[in-house]
Amino acid sequence: MTNQKLHMWWQTARPKTLPLALASIFTGSALAYWAAPGEFSVGVMGLCLLTTILLQILSNFANDYGDHQKGSDTKERIGPLRGIQQGAISAQELKWGLILVALAAFVSGAALIGLAYQGLADLLAFALLGILAIVAAITYTVGAKPYGYMGLGDLSVLLFFGLLGVGGTYYLQAHNLHWWVFLPALGSGLLATAVLNINNLRDIEQDAKVGKITLAVRLGPHAGRVYHGILLSAAALCYLLFTALYSTSPWHYLFLLGIPLLFKHGFFVLSHPEPVALRPMLAQMSMISLIINVLFSLGLLIG
Repeated sequence: MTNQKLHMWWQTARPKTLPLALASIFTGSALAYWAAPGEFSVGVMGLCLLTTILLQILSNFANDYGDHQKGSDTKERIGPLRGIQQGAISAQELKWGLILVALAAFVSGAALIGLAYQGLADLLAFALLGILAIVAAITYTVGAKPYGYMGLGDLSVLLFFGLLGVGGTYYLQAHNLHWWVFLPALGSGLLATAVLNINNLRDIEQDAKVGKITLAVRLGPHAGRVYHGILLSAAALCYLLFTALYSTSPWHYLFLLGIPLLFKHGFFVLSHPEPVALRPMLAQMSMISLIINVLFSLGLLIG
């Protein structure tokens, strides 16, 4: 395989979106260490990271494959041309890549459950959630009725990169679940949803033309940008509310250092209605999500 081919596979994995996979695991692990330091496991955290990264890559492969099969990726697309669009990767190659990554995610997830479970209920629940995560990653754009084409992608991201990503990571280490876990979990999920919304706002015109009815298409350009501002504000409020209720140290407010970046980004999105202006905002939003989650996690650990 040539270096150019390897580069195209790497681009198909969309490395700019991978911080989303890291953010939820860091936050869930930090919460577990903060609440139950004696139960914290580096091995469990490592397998959580690996499994989530593989699921993210699987979702990205499936997105490219599904959009290609449905003819949704045209030359009018504002984002960078994908490997399958350029002919650098064939549809059959991408299909096999998708299958291999799905198998790798299954094996990694099975190893995670095998290491972390403490009873039959844990085993069955997380096995079911793992299978659902793989199915959800694939069916976002693949299949007869992909849910990404019906405006349900935002809900899926909120669930898997927030409530389940953070809450599941916490539970696999602490082996309990408290309601307060869902405040930072919701914050993490809202930031991840904002990343998807930037992608959908950028592609809103082309998606509407090819019948890909994302939530941004349903809302329209202006309401979609307002929705983006609501996602960012609600995420910041979730972290702030958790810290106000449970803070025992000033270090717990460390995440506030990332809030100016969040609102500077939000102001740019609200004040730039042209889809092409949002092209660099996808990577930026992904990194801001990671920064805020890392600062929040560090604050818990130091405090």
